[in-house]
Amino acid sequence: MPYTTEEGGLLNNFAAEPKVYQAEPPSSKQRIQYIALGVGALVLVGSLIAVAVAIS
Repeated sequence: MPYTTEEGGLLNNFAAEPKVYQAEPPSSKQRIQYIALGVGALVLVGSLIAVAVAIS
């Protein structure tokens, strides 16, 4: 574990840094899944708002 020693003899520990990598763009299948999840979320929120309006 990397550490440094300060003036008073105190050790200062640093966290291990993870390996950095470049993210890949989503595939066409993943894009379709994201769109389907977004539509499903909109339907769910819309129906919850409609129920709340109908009840009140």
